[in-house]
Amino acid sequence: MSRSGWILVLLVLAIVSSSMTACAKTPARSVSGTFVARELVVDGSTHRYQVFVPAAAKTSTKNPVILFLHGSGERGDDGVRQTHSGLGPYVRAHADTFPAIVVFPQAAQDSEWAGANLDMALAELDAATREFRGDPDRTYLTGLSMGGYGTWQLALQTRDRFAALVPICGGLSIPADRPTMRVDAVADAADPFRAAATRLRNDPIWIFHGAKDDMVPPEESRRMAAALKAAGARDARYTEFPDANHNSWDPAYATPELWTWMFSQHRSR
Repeated sequence: MSRSGWILVLLVLAIVSSSMTACAKTPARSVSGTFVARELVVDGSTHRYQVFVPAAAKTSTKNPVILFLHGSGERGDDGVRQTHSGLGPYVRAHADTFPAIVVFPQAAQDSEWAGANLDMALAELDAATREFRGDPDRTYLTGLSMGGYGTWQLALQTRDRFAALVPICGGLSIPADRPTMRVDAVADAADPFRAAATRLRNDPIWIFHGAKDDMVPPEESRRMAAALKAAGARDARYTEFPDANHNSWDPAYATPELWTWMFSQHRSR
């Protein structure tokens, strides 16, 4: 072989070797969803929140979106605590397969899911939906305890915004020891359960509660389920866990049928 031929062979080998080295050093692309921190200024105040971005969000297809309202113990301003109980741990444990964008707003310490807090939650939902290509017609609302109350309030406040509702261990009656936790939309009605059911009877709803709950009585969810049935609700379900206390959210979110049902719901236009 001529000298020029040997030089050509050596150049080809060098290029191949360099390419193999580069491939070996390039980390494999993650196929798991991730939590990302975000901030949003609402009415002059900066609010921290979290968004779970599923692996599916890397495609061009619009993704379902869930707005999660936490309970009393997760209030604050760190922007993280609201992912430590309820839906956050479930999503984190299933990060490689969970298909939806999840928005985790955080209510300030000693505040309720009402008024400005719900405005903030909706603003963060809108921002995350735009940024991560969420589907407005497949946007769902869920919350637990204080967030269960907030789920009823926000659903009544924003008619036809959500494709399905999943309130967990929430209620509509004003607690005697916490008069600030109220569903203002029906608080003054003679029968708040009937009033809420009449307005929400066309919304797909799945209610969960623990039979041994000693913080929010299960009677709250039982009465709402009965009111929805009496109102002729088109798709209202109620699951009561016989051995669960206030924490009925872990078994609720671990119910496989919940996700099949939820993601099949589309907002009516």
